[in-house]
Amino acid sequence: MRALVLDGSPHVSNSFPEPSRAEGEALVAVRVAGICDTDLQLAQGYMGFKGVPGHEFVGQVLEAATPSWVGRRVVADINAGCGTCEDCRLGAGHHCPTRKVLGILGRNGAFAERLVIPERCLVAVPDSVSDDRAVFAEPIAAALHVKKQLGRTSDPVAVLGDGKLGLLIALCLSREGYTVNLIGHHREKLAIAAPSAIATYLEDEASPLLGGMATVVEATGSAAGLALALRLCRPKGTIVLKTTVKTPLPVDLSVAVINELQIVGSRCGDLAEAMTALEQGRIEPTPLIAARFNLANAEAAFERAATRGVLKVLLDVQSPAQNSVI
Repeated sequence: MRALVLDGSPHVSNSFPEPSRAEGEALVAVRVAGICDTDLQLAQGYMGFKGVPGHEFVGQVLEAATPSWVGRRVVADINAGCGTCEDCRLGAGHHCPTRKVLGILGRNGAFAERLVIPERCLVAVPDSVSDDRAVFAEPIAAALHVKKQLGRTSDPVAVLGDGKLGLLIALCLSREGYTVNLIGHHREKLAIAAPSAIATYLEDEASPLLGGMATVVEATGSAAGLALALRLCRPKGTIVLKTTVKTPLPVDLSVAVINELQIVGSRCGDLAEAMTALEQGRIEPTPLIAARFNLANAEAAFERAATRGVLKVLLDVQSPAQNSVI
């Protein structure tokens, strides 16, 4: 089958081995996949991953042990836990010690014509949710996860980063009733959030916020983001950290000690909750789509996605449609 492979430089293979469906897994034909910053970091050596990346996708089930799944459009929780440990039994297996993570750790991902994933990870896509909206379910789940870590607060929240995830976090928090300040580098991207009653600031205009934010969500995708988050946060405040990068974070944490700050890591969220939000129209992600490519041109898609300032790049996996820039 055709797949984008990370083994050295990203390259398209037309003869990548077909995935083998194990007991309890579903075979899924990928319809549309999205390239995120984690995929770009993997291409630079993050996690030492080799194989097929990609974890944001919508597909159609071809084979499954449970007949009712066959033929359905689906997205999937990317964490494939063992299914039997305490974390898998009581939670979603996101911290299962032996988990494999779709397209990131020990399991080939969605930049391929087909993939396999445990049936327990599947979430059905309602007919009313298009492929272009459903493909955002995984990052929307990660964005919605932030509100569970924040709890309910009347204090303004600063979201640092106007990239794909930063925008989704700002939009989700605003829709959930939080007062949001979004800080970034690009007026045209900040403009996507402005109609949602979100206050927007270019980074060099955000000095009035320094030292005054009770909560800062750091979603820059940059090694320099945490240092700015520390400057924004007020004493005894909280920083929710979303960024993962290959390079070590060069940051002086003494201010976290002096100001008694909490730094909270934030990773994956609830795919079913994200799909409900999409079905109910609580979040509209499609303005973030910047370009789309077919799978045969996935190398060019990666180059486009890595271009500074570009938002979401999609791969049309089953479609021979021409490449396009939105």
